[in-house]
Amino acid sequence: MSDETGSHTDVPENLPSGRGGHGDEVAKPNPFANPGLPPHEHRRQDIDDKAAKHSERVVAGLFTLSMLGTIAFIACFVIFPVDKIVYIFPFGHVSALNFSLGLTLAVALTGIGAGAVHWARTLMADEEIADERHRIDADDELRENVRQQWITGAKESGFGRRKLIRNTMMGALTMVPLAGLVILRDLGPLPEKKLDHTLWAKGKQLINSNTNQPLRPEDVVVGSLTFAQPDGLEESQDDFQQQIAKAALMIIRLKPEDIKDKRELDWSHQGIVAFSKICTHVGCPISLYEQQTHHVLCPCHQSTFDLSDGARVLFGPAGHPLPQLRISVNSQGNLIALGDFEEPVGPAFWERS
Repeated sequence: MSDETGSHTDVPENLPSGRGGHGDEVAKPNPFANPGLPPHEHRRQDIDDKAAKHSERVVAGLFTLSMLGTIAFIACFVIFPVDKIVYIFPFGHVSALNFSLGLTLAVALTGIGAGAVHWARTLMADEEIADERHRIDADDELRENVRQQWITGAKESGFGRRKLIRNTMMGALTMVPLAGLVILRDLGPLPEKKLDHTLWAKGKQLINSNTNQPLRPEDVVVGSLTFAQPDGLEESQDDFQQQIAKAALMIIRLKPEDIKDKRELDWSHQGIVAFSKICTHVGCPISLYEQQTHHVLCPCHQSTFDLSDGARVLFGPAGHPLPQLRISVNSQGNLIALGDFEEPVGPAFWERS
């Protein structure tokens, strides 16, 4: 028993060894340590002046391409009509104007973007620096530091000494907004003198808008309201809506003794008067006629006009009477115009004419 007990002490125990002093510890690498910035490698343009000049010409060429794209944009806007359709593979039949404007504007903007990127990648300073975060509010020292960094960056960019890049960039940036100004022209056709005149002219027959037949005095009875349009205007014409919006007429027959305005009586024919159908407020078509009072009412905003007194405004937001058309009859006995309206039809336009 004693031998077995004694032998037990001779068996080596497989126990973890005790830690020694601090000098025995093995330092492990920190997996989250800051690796720092890699060493800066100079670009070819930094050490080869010929390569730098080549990059400068490339940047200037891209800015010049942008200017050419802007010029082409304006030229396409002037050259191509709105309704011109062309076949372009693989897009099919497209609007020549829309396609050309999109293509040239893309060239203009891409030229500026590609030029700026190539300039930054090949000629501007590319050395990375680390800067500690700072407080949001800046002290005088920080402001001075930022100012110096701005001056250094401007100097390293070569903006002052690379005149070719500077001039072409400024030209491209100046010309691109012209595309936006030109496109404003497409908000609508220029009115020119189109708002000052209608299709009515001396000798033009009055055509009944419902029957498409020339109007005769016996066709218009007292108390009736007839709508008329100029002879030769057909619904199949492309500009029918534009023309009828200015030339539409209301034909009313009054008793001559009921007409209060002298000019209205002089411009009538046997009590038949012709007034513009277009309201002088916002241009709505007038169609509501009160037979007993000789008043017409605009359905949009209730402007009311007295057709027995020069179509003056009785009520509502309209600011002017309805223009009157001077009429007579021709040798065939049909009603005709003796000229155009003396003032443009529609909403208060002649105040600005």
